Amino acid sequence: MAFKASDLSVLAYANNFTLWHYTTVDASGVVTGAGYFNTASDMMRVNDLIIANLDTDGTPATKFYIVTGNSGGAVTIALYS
Repeated sequence: MAFKASDLSVLAYANNFTLWHYTTVDASGVVTGAGYFNTASDMMRVNDLIIANLDTDGTPATKFYIVTGNSGGAVTIALYS
């Protein structure tokens, strides 16, 4: 599938930091793929965190991601550890 803006919401915002929630039927490998969050590049900042409910129609999982890059409309994320 593809990123759906309607499934992305803000949980908290303070001091130029946003904690996001995202829910999707996509698996982790799809979400972390190149360009997945690009259409949200105008909203996301480096170091924002995303709580993601993944594969909601299969084997559900919850993972935390950090925005590691956002340049020229290209958003990159990584598993938060």
